[in-house]
Amino acid sequence: MNLEITKATRQSYGEKLAELGEKNKDIVVLDADLSGATKTSIFAKKFPERFFDMGISEQDMMSTAAGLATFEKIPFASSFAMFACGRTYDQIRNSIAYPNLNVKICASHAGVTVGEDGATHQMIEDLGIMRGMPNMVVMCTSDDLQTKWAVEEISKIKEPVYLRLCRYATPLIYDETQKFEFGKGIQIGEGTDATIFATGVTVSEAIKAKEELEKKGINIRVIDIHTIKPIDEELIIKCAKETKKLISIEDHNIIGGLRNCYF
Repeated sequence: MNLEITKATRQSYGEKLAELGEKNKDIVVLDADLSGATKTSIFAKKFPERFFDMGISEQDMMSTAAGLATFEKIPFASSFAMFACGRTYDQIRNSIAYPNLNVKICASHAGVTVGEDGATHQMIEDLGIMRGMPNMVVMCTSDDLQTKWAVEEISKIKEPVYLRLCRYATPLIYDETQKFEFGKGIQIGEGTDATIFATGVTVSEAIKAKEELEKKGINIRVIDIHTIKPIDEELIIKCAKETKKLISIEDHNIIGGLRNCYF
């Protein structure tokens, strides 16, 4: 774990997507005029014939991705979280989720950590929106290695997926020895005073809090919930039995987000 070195998960997404493009010719990428920010531009430079800039037309992008999925392509559709699911609810619900099409919606710039883009771009409802979609897998990754694992993992499953990514650089939490498992949280520490459940950008903050509390004799554990849906019920119940308090920390509204998965 190296909290001093940082990298944005959107950068990790772009790099891994381009790598997968070499291996799987069925992967196609769509973006809504934001490829420089979402980092799908890395894929576009390598595979321009499989990259589609849909312009500022997110609804059209999702409908087109759905159409591509019916022809056995694996479309990755990207934009800022505010636009990727906030502006496209109807298209995702009726053209992707209900027909259970193999579309990967990968949204960057989620949460209040988008910062200076302002309140109109600070999407804090996306996890709740996407959790409620039928058939939709929902993921939120915390660092470079985990994001690259998630991008490859979701390319293999034939289900609609929402992958939440962040704008700014976050610490490198994991190394190559870490094993990730779809739908299974990761426990960091064995403390019994409390459990902090975190997801995405807040995982590294939870680890920092854990280290500070240990100096005061308070021993907690951190659970990285990278898969929001399906949630790791077994691990949550285990922590509830073994620790005195349960706490959640997330860059999202507490209504419909990680907290509502287990409280």
